[in-house]
Order: sequence, then structure tokens, then C-alpha cells
Amino acid sequence: MTNTSRFDDIENRLRTGLLQGLAGDGVAYRAFLKELSTHLRSYFRKRLASLPDEVEDLVQESLIAMHNQRHTYDSKQPLTAWIHAIAKYKLVDLMRRRARHDVLHDPLDDEMDFAVPSDDEANDARRDVAVLLDQLPERQRLPIVHTKLEGLSVAETAKLTGMSESAVKVGVHRGLKALAALIGHRT
Repeated sequence: MTNTSRFDDIENRLRTGLLQGLAGDGVAYRAFLKELSTHLRSYFRKRLASLPDEVEDLVQESLIAMHNQRHTYDSKQPLTAWIHAIAKYKLVDLMRRRARHDVLHDPLDDEMDFAVPSDDEANDARRDVAVLLDQLPERQRLPIVHTKLEGLSVAETAKLTGMSESAVKVGVHRGLKALAALIGHRT
């Protein structure tokens, strides 16, 4: 059986079970929920390999959401798309809850706080870069400043400096090589 025909078979079974359930057939609806649980479990296991304890909770949350929203299903649309959308939203909700929980429970007395760079360190680094760049000839310094620090394109830098695009590229390459050599001599 090909993947497409297997998918169509699953789509048809689930769709038939839901539609019969919506029409009042309790047995068909229970069978729909049972088969849907299996598919949801597989869907969440693939996406939550590092959080296996969350899988069953998400399956149950998704089933409840689908049951509560079953009246919104448009029978002209594929059921699996509707199911996937709900499951995806439940997965996103879990990730948001976990992110909030992680932020709220972040230890205030983290031993590694001393390793976080201070604003002074960032300013010191800028000054160090400026000192290094000042040691380069203008044909290397300007292309680096404009393309790497200011984010201009090679064409914009060429126009601004009066250099050719090729000269800008060569200047950046040679300048970075010279900076690496300068840094190497300092260490």
C-alpha cells in the first residue's frame, strides 16, 4: 500500500467515524476517538522525543479540544487538516507554557552570572576593535567598517569610497587577514 493510499484510507476512516458520530452514532464516535488517539500519540511522540511525559497530556487535551469544537468541522474539507491544526495549536501552547515556566523558575542566584559580559566589556571590545582597525591602511579599514560593521553592500561601499567593487572585496579580505595577524601577535 502506498503512502498516499494509506493516508487516504486513514482520512476516510476517521472522517466517516466523525460524521457518523456527529449524526448520533455513539459506537462510531468512540471508534473514531480511539483511532484518532493512536494517530495523535504518534504525531506528538515524533515532535516531543525529549519530552515523552508530555505526550499523553497533549493527546488528551487535543481530543477534548476536538470534541468541544467538532461542530466547527467543515465536512467539505479534509478532516486530517482540521485535526492537524488543533494538534499543532496544542503543541504550541505546551511550548509557550514551558517557556513561561522556565523563565519564571530561572534561579535568581545563578552561579554563572559572573560570566555574563557587562556593558563595560562591550564598550571595551568596541574600543579594542577601533584600535585594531586604526592600524590598517584606509583601503582595508574602510571596506571592513562599511561592509562588516555598518552592513552596507559591496556596491554601496564602492560608491561611498570611490573604490571599485573588486577593490572593496580585496580590501575586506586583506583587512580581515591583517586583523587576524594583529590579534595573533597580541595573544
